[in-house]
Amino acid sequence: MQGQHIYALCVQPRHVHIVAEYIPRPLNKIVAYYKKTVQVALKAMGHNGKLWTKGYDKRFCFDQATLEQRIKYVEAHDK
Repeated sequence: MQGQHIYALCVQPRHVHIVAEYIPRPLNKIVAYYKKTVQVALKAMGHNGKLWTKGYDKRFCFDQATLEQRIKYVEAHDK
């Protein structure tokens, strides 16, 4: 478990949006954790094969207004 609060999450057919709180761990380790967790869960449901591409896009929020804007963006795509 990462011990990380997820503010917003949206799973689309070709990508995932996550707005999560800062934790003092390397970002690449956090992303790898989430990718592996999802991969294991999907494999248990019968999905085999490549799932993720390498890399990820990261954007940081340095104030409350930006954080709220990102949360609204992700929530708007979760329909």
